[in-house]
Amino acid sequence: MKKILIADHLHPAFKEEAEKLGYICDDMPLVSREETLQILNDYSGIAIRTKFLIDKEIIDSSPNLMFIARAGAGMDNVDEEYAKSKGIICINAPEGNRDAVGEHVIGMLLSLLNNLRQGDQQIRSGIWDREGNRGWELKGKTVAIIGYGNNGRSFARKLSGFEVNVIAYDKYKTGYSDEYASEVSMEQIVKLADVLSFHIPLTRETRRLFNEEYLFHFRKPIVLLNASRGEIIDTNAVVSGLKNEKITAAGLDVLEVEKFPALSEQRWFEELKKSERVILSPHVAGWSFESYRKISEVLAEKLKGI
Repeated sequence: MKKILIADHLHPAFKEEAEKLGYICDDMPLVSREETLQILNDYSGIAIRTKFLIDKEIIDSSPNLMFIARAGAGMDNVDEEYAKSKGIICINAPEGNRDAVGEHVIGMLLSLLNNLRQGDQQIRSGIWDREGNRGWELKGKTVAIIGYGNNGRSFARKLSGFEVNVIAYDKYKTGYSDEYASEVSMEQIVKLADVLSFHIPLTRETRRLFNEEYLFHFRKPIVLLNASRGEIIDTNAVVSGLKNEKITAAGLDVLEVEKFPALSEQRWFEELKKSERVILSPHVAGWSFESYRKISEVLAEKLKGI
């Protein structure tokens, strides 16, 4: 049986390429979790983005399930450990959105250093303040990247024309220094960083990795960037860091709690909203028009290895 349930909104390229490989694809982007539980036994694969968790209940509903295809980079909405224990292959497509993430984070960084958000708002309000919007040059700064996978390396590659010192820490790799970044220890990260950017998956180990204790060890004030997963960062630590100026600015594409109304109920959200040194975006760093297609193409290509 070579049938795939497409249970989310994927670019048509996935279905087109999968069918070339002999799969029958049922494109059902509006299917609910409850409906999926009822029908998944008819499929050898499921393709999804973030609509619902692929957990033990979903996995156990289909003894015929051979693979789970996640259209995106992170796998935190898939119980990979349990799936693998059942012999189910898990694939994702971090190669598909790495350029989008790299460009988005560059945009956030340049905007923060040059007060673009604040300057724009002031002019719209009738304020012309050149001195108050004096910016900082990126040249000569040390940019520290946590996680040197697809997205981290893409960010480093896009920084290569800015004449910065790029250093990277990845707990699960060695020997990854290249023309874009130098491999360093965490001790060197906290000693040298002017800019800190996270590009790691959410796991039990990385949840709230960035907290007040972690921030305490940094020798210099930092610009903080996160376009990975919101729960990697304790947002209360960000609020405190902004107040005591251990954090000079923050660009956050992801938050511990996302979407409304849940987000508006967080005390720290009110603090972030008030700060002119914070830029927020709605978890779209990897969600460009181009990445929408590329993610599906990468995911379909990986079906060949199943």
